[in-house]
Amino acid sequence: MDAVQQDDRDSRFVNELTTNQLSLSLYVRSLLPGDSAAHDVAQQANAKIWEKRGEFELGTNFKAWAFSIARYEVLNYRKRQSRDARLVFSDDLEQTIATELVDTPDDMQERHEALQSCLQKLRPEQRDLLLHRYAKSGTLAEYAAEVGRSVGSLKVTLHRLRTSLLGCIEGRIRSEEAVS
Repeated sequence: MDAVQQDDRDSRFVNELTTNQLSLSLYVRSLLPGDSAAHDVAQQANAKIWEKRGEFELGTNFKAWAFSIARYEVLNYRKRQSRDARLVFSDDLEQTIATELVDTPDDMQERHEALQSCLQKLRPEQRDLLLHRYAKSGTLAEYAAEVGRSVGSLKVTLHRLRTSLLGCIEGRIRSEEAVS
């Protein structure tokens, strides 16, 4: 293969990788729920995908190929972490989840954009609560003390926010589908 063909192949590969980046990241997160290392594992998967790019046949299902590599990176990570006392999925359950996620529609980007739009509609203190709960490592009790509220009231607020966000996301997607 000459240099021009290789550049074209690499360019097409990069396009596939960037198009599927959000789905790949969400896939790894779903296999490592609540694990702060999910981002690092996703980056390791990206590095391995790039390393193996010569093995990918253009025109085949890139998402399935990339997800299988990511799955192995997750399994390798779990093996390294096995001495921890955390909940670990059985290989059968993990395989079932992996299969289901590969077969899911490619609407993750649309849902992500809808979520971002819906989050912008929230008050700053609501966004802060969600950020603390889902993106930071502190406990809900620590946050409750910080903002002067009870843990129970924060749990109720989180439930209401999740319900509201779900309704907002589904409404945006329905309205976008009606337009197209």
